Amino acid sequence: MDNSITLLSVTAVSIGFIHTVLGPDHYLPFIVLSEAKKWTMKKTMWITFLCGLGHVLSSVILGLTGIIVGISVNRLVEVESFRGNIAGWLFIAFGLIYMLISIRNLYRKRQHTHSHFHPGTGEHIHEHNHFGDHAHVHENDVVRTTPWILFLIFVFGPCEPLIPILMYPAAQNNIAGSVFVSVLFSLVTIATMMGVVLAFKLGFSRINLKPVEKYSNLIAGGMIFLSGIAIQFIGL
Repeated sequence: MDNSITLLSVTAVSIGFIHTVLGPDHYLPFIVLSEAKKWTMKKTMWITFLCGLGHVLSSVILGLTGIIVGISVNRLVEVESFRGNIAGWLFIAFGLIYMLISIRNLYRKRQHTHSHFHPGTGEHIHEHNHFGDHAHVHENDVVRTTPWILFLIFVFGPCEPLIPILMYPAAQNNIAGSVFVSVLFSLVTIATMMGVVLAFKLGFSRINLKPVEKYSNLIAGGMIFLSGIAIQFIGL
């Protein structure tokens, strides 16, 4: 391995780590949804891994395809920027819809009373809510589709820093170097995502979240919505 690839490898590791840590969209959705949906540690880590893999592979495939067909680095950066714009709006839409569903469910779970009069037995009052068996069917549908929605959003989400790192060795006719650097960047990015999620998951296990458990889905939707805002308008 020549000095340029060694230096580029160190750069890939550093940027992969910093890029992930400074981008809350890389881990925040998994943290809040894991708590809201009561995912096990194994399920949380598995979903984080798959989404991270889709996230980096989409950019690696795009970059390597660009190298093969001779697309310039500037053009690839433009494509990644366009994909980032889509991902930002998808996060915003997903978070907003999730918040609205959570608000609706909170309203339907609210206990209220009804008064009834029956001949012979007189008047009686009973409490109930509108969150019965039919509502639980739709709630379970949302639970099942949430990981797939996250996966699709992360596939659209680009890794902009990867493109220049990938293209440099390609410009030197070193395809093996491009593959090595992209794999290194991908491993660090996924490992950092999983590490941050794991740390928060373990931290939350030591905190009593019962007082806000009722609002956990609403909080999750709000945090995902804010992540989308941060991507779209702050550039995180």
